[in-house]
Amino acid sequence: MKVLKDILYGVHISAVSGTTNCEVASVCFDSRKVQSGDAFVATRGTVTDGHKYMDKAVALGARAIICEELPKKMVDGVTYVAVENGQQALAIMASNFYDTPSKNLKLVGVTGTNGKTTVSSLLYQLFKKAGFKVGLLSTIKIMIDDTEYPTNHTTPDALVINKHLKLMNDAGVEYCFMEVSSHGIHQKRTEGLVFEGAIFTNLSHDHLDYHKTFAEYRDTKKKLFDNLSKKAFALTNIDDKNGLVMLQNTKARKFTYALKNYADYRAQILENQFDGQLLKIDDNELWTKLIGHFNAYNILAIYAAADLLGLEKLECLRLLSELENVDGRFQYYISKDKITAIVDYAHTPDALKNVLETIGTLRTGNENVITVVGCGGDRDRSKRPVMGNIASEMSNTAIFTSDNPRTESPSAIIAEMEAGVEPQNTKKILSIENREQAIKTACQLANANDIILIAGKGHETYQETNGTRIDFDDFKIVKELLQSLDK
Repeated sequence: MKVLKDILYGVHISAVSGTTNCEVASVCFDSRKVQSGDAFVATRGTVTDGHKYMDKAVALGARAIICEELPKKMVDGVTYVAVENGQQALAIMASNFYDTPSKNLKLVGVTGTNGKTTVSSLLYQLFKKAGFKVGLLSTIKIMIDDTEYPTNHTTPDALVINKHLKLMNDAGVEYCFMEVSSHGIHQKRTEGLVFEGAIFTNLSHDHLDYHKTFAEYRDTKKKLFDNLSKKAFALTNIDDKNGLVMLQNTKARKFTYALKNYADYRAQILENQFDGQLLKIDDNELWTKLIGHFNAYNILAIYAAADLLGLEKLECLRLLSELENVDGRFQYYISKDKITAIVDYAHTPDALKNVLETIGTLRTGNENVITVVGCGGDRDRSKRPVMGNIASEMSNTAIFTSDNPRTESPSAIIAEMEAGVEPQNTKKILSIENREQAIKTACQLANANDIILIAGKGHETYQETNGTRIDFDDFKIVKELLQSLDK
């Protein structure tokens, strides 16, 4: 139990009806989960408005209602608090309810279009190997030292974040690495968190269905850096044209990393092969199992962040060489027939181009590249023709298929991808709506030494159609198909 006025500390309040000197059992924003004595926060979401469910929350026993608009009829014995922004209030209240857990560890946020999962997950791996108790909040999972918790969002809601940060406190966790999405920032899920530092990876075409303009998408990412304290660090990729924008107005200590430009932290790619790449960082050579120039940026960001967090440089380089790739990020399997299948989460134009460029640097030119790719439903439609163009231009054969169609027609999504294909590349594409059949076709088309790229879903082990998820694992499927075709 917590006193309501204590968990409202820091919230912008415009009106109060009733007493805030009362105890509440918990904080909740889903009316279906309200129990007796709870404080219900009415938030305005993209799908529904919590203000519609205030009466329901009271009927279920809510002790307090926090909302942006007070209802016309208020129930005696229930405290009503009007706030400027329900989402912001929820995040601050969640932090206060769990005793501001982010203050008790070193929390580092990672944002950008691509690389968030790799950088945060490998920082978790690195600090675990260095002997620390570490936490992770990522797209793939939540980790509290060695204990894993499932997650379905890049940035979970504020209650989930603070609940798990509190569990990290209880477990003695010293460092936590967190993916911070533009959705999470815009929906105020990170309000009330105390960050030790923030990392910017890159910015490219994504989520314009939500943010409407690229400038809004960029400026939303920037808010993570705007809210850092002067004690925190702000680390940015200066090779990205938006890298310096992230540092504008931040009070934090500013640091840069790059492969091309002068920066505080620089790296050079000396060799790049299928089994890894050789980098030069701070005049020291480092062999890493992660391949491609995009992973060179990821490794450099990890090295720089570890240095800023106080890890000894040579020890950091040694541990970096031991890191394993993250599931679904350039994860590959080579069959007995020497066919290489690569599964990657690339679901944006820039990410798809990066992966295909990396494949291009590794091939001799005699191999065929067969790309299986789709685009998710109910998401940014403008990137579909762009991805169709990239896949068809940079592959010998491109197979357009379903990703997670959600509530959209898979064939309509594929048609939008086809619309981006240049006339000279139309003979290079096949459209196969069934994803498993598309992967099977790619395997049947491949000959010895050919390369199959299956892009878009990466680590995901499901496919979502009309609200239903079925088991679907790209890597497992392609591995089994290639094994069945091995002579």
